[in-house]
Amino acid sequence: MRRTAAGLSALLGALVLTAAAHPTRAGAEAAKPAATSIERTFLIPSSEGYGVGDCLTGGRSECGQVVANAWCESQGFASAASYGVAAQEDYTGAIDAVPAQKPAERPIRITCQD
Repeated sequence: MRRTAAGLSALLGALVLTAAAHPTRAGAEAAKPAATSIERTFLIPSSEGYGVGDCLTGGRSECGQVVANAWCESQGFASAASYGVAAQEDYTGAIDAVPAQKPAERPIRITCQD
Protein backbone atom coordinates (compact mmCIF):
# COMPACT_ATOMS: atom_id res chain seq x y z
CA MET A 1 0.00 0.00 0.00
CA ARG A 2 2.87 2.34 0.81
CA ARG A 3 4.44 1.70 -2.59
CA THR A 4 1.17 2.47 -4.34
CA ALA A 5 0.76 5.74 -2.43
CA ALA A 6 4.38 6.72 -3.12
CA GLY A 7 4.01 5.88 -6.82
CA LEU A 8 0.75 7.80 -7.06
CA SER A 9 2.32 10.77 -5.29
CA ALA A 10 5.28 10.74 -7.70
CA LEU A 11 2.94 10.52 -10.69
CA LEU A 12 0.85 13.47 -9.49
CA GLY A 13 4.02 15.49 -8.87
CA ALA A 14 5.24 14.78 -12.40
CA LEU A 15 1.88 15.84 -13.85
CA VAL A 16 1.95 19.11 -11.89
CA LEU A 17 5.48 19.87 -13.11
CA THR A 18 4.54 19.05 -16.70
CA ALA A 19 1.48 21.29 -16.55
CA ALA A 20 3.54 24.15 -15.12
CA ALA A 21 6.19 23.77 -17.82
CA HIS A 22 3.67 23.81 -20.68
CA PRO A 23 1.26 26.75 -20.50
CA THR A 24 -2.25 26.25 -21.73
CA ARG A 25 -3.10 27.28 -25.27
CA ALA A 26 -5.12 30.29 -24.11
CA GLY A 27 -2.26 31.46 -21.92
CA ALA A 28 0.24 31.07 -24.75
CA GLU A 29 -1.87 33.17 -27.12
CA ALA A 30 -2.30 35.91 -24.53
CA ALA A 31 1.47 36.19 -24.12
CA LYS A 32 2.08 36.96 -27.82
CA PRO A 33 2.77 40.62 -28.65
CA ALA A 34 0.31 42.43 -30.88
CA ALA A 35 1.13 42.20 -34.58
CA THR A 36 2.26 45.43 -36.18
CA SER A 37 0.70 46.55 -39.42
CA ILE A 38 3.12 46.78 -42.33
CA GLU A 39 2.51 49.31 -45.10
CA ARG A 40 4.41 49.92 -48.33
CA THR A 41 3.75 52.51 -51.02
CA PHE A 42 4.30 51.72 -54.71
CA LEU A 43 4.61 54.29 -57.51
CA ILE A 44 3.39 53.03 -60.88
CA PRO A 45 3.67 54.94 -64.19
CA SER A 46 0.26 56.27 -65.18
CA SER A 47 0.82 55.12 -68.77
CA GLU A 48 1.60 51.50 -67.91
CA GLY A 49 -0.36 50.26 -70.94
CA TYR A 50 -3.08 48.22 -69.23
CA GLY A 51 -5.65 50.99 -68.84
CA VAL A 52 -6.00 50.62 -65.08
CA GLY A 53 -4.87 54.22 -64.57
CA ASP A 54 -8.42 55.42 -65.30
CA CYS A 55 -9.77 53.45 -62.34
CA LEU A 56 -6.99 54.48 -59.97
CA THR A 57 -6.89 58.20 -60.78
CA GLY A 58 -10.61 58.92 -60.79
CA GLY A 59 -10.98 59.22 -57.01
CA ARG A 60 -12.48 56.62 -54.69
CA SER A 61 -14.44 54.07 -56.70
CA GLU A 62 -15.25 50.38 -56.63
CA CYS A 63 -13.16 49.90 -59.78
CA GLY A 64 -10.16 51.63 -58.21
CA GLN A 65 -10.41 49.65 -54.98
CA VAL A 66 -10.59 46.34 -56.85
CA VAL A 67 -7.57 47.20 -59.02
CA ALA A 68 -5.56 48.52 -56.04
CA ASN A 69 -6.38 45.41 -53.98
CA ALA A 70 -5.33 43.17 -56.88
CA TRP A 71 -2.03 45.05 -57.18
CA CYS A 72 -1.34 44.69 -53.46
CA GLU A 73 -2.22 40.99 -53.47
CA SER A 74 0.17 40.43 -56.39
CA GLN A 75 2.89 42.08 -54.29
CA GLY A 76 2.19 39.82 -51.28
CA PHE A 77 0.03 42.18 -49.21
CA ALA A 78 -3.52 41.71 -47.95
CA SER A 79 -5.20 44.82 -49.37
CA ALA A 80 -4.81 48.44 -50.46
CA ALA A 81 -4.98 51.09 -47.74
CA SER A 82 -5.10 53.98 -50.22
CA TYR A 83 -4.51 54.81 -53.88
CA GLY A 84 -4.59 57.74 -56.28
CA VAL A 85 -2.37 60.15 -58.18
CA ALA A 86 0.97 60.61 -56.44
CA ALA A 87 1.84 64.06 -55.15
CA GLN A 88 5.01 65.55 -56.65
CA GLU A 89 6.71 65.33 -53.25
CA ASP A 90 6.25 61.55 -53.35
CA TYR A 91 8.59 61.11 -56.31
CA THR A 92 10.67 64.32 -56.57
CA GLY A 93 11.59 64.87 -52.92
CA ALA A 94 15.33 65.18 -53.62
CA ILE A 95 14.98 67.74 -56.44
CA ASP A 96 15.07 71.44 -55.49
CA ALA A 97 13.34 72.89 -58.58
CA VAL A 98 10.49 70.58 -59.54
CA PRO A 99 9.20 70.98 -63.11
CA ALA A 100 5.43 71.33 -63.41
CA GLN A 101 3.67 68.21 -64.65
CA LYS A 102 0.15 67.53 -65.78
CA PRO A 103 -1.83 65.26 -63.44
CA ALA A 104 -2.11 62.69 -66.26
CA GLU A 105 1.71 62.36 -66.32
CA ARG A 106 2.09 61.83 -62.58
CA PRO A 107 2.61 58.28 -61.35
CA ILE A 108 -0.10 56.40 -59.51
CA ARG A 109 0.41 55.77 -55.80
CA ILE A 110 -0.86 52.58 -54.14
CA THR A 111 -0.26 52.01 -50.42
CA CYS A 112 -0.59 48.34 -49.47
CA GLN A 113 -1.09 46.87 -46.00
CA ASP A 114 -1.00 43.48 -44.28
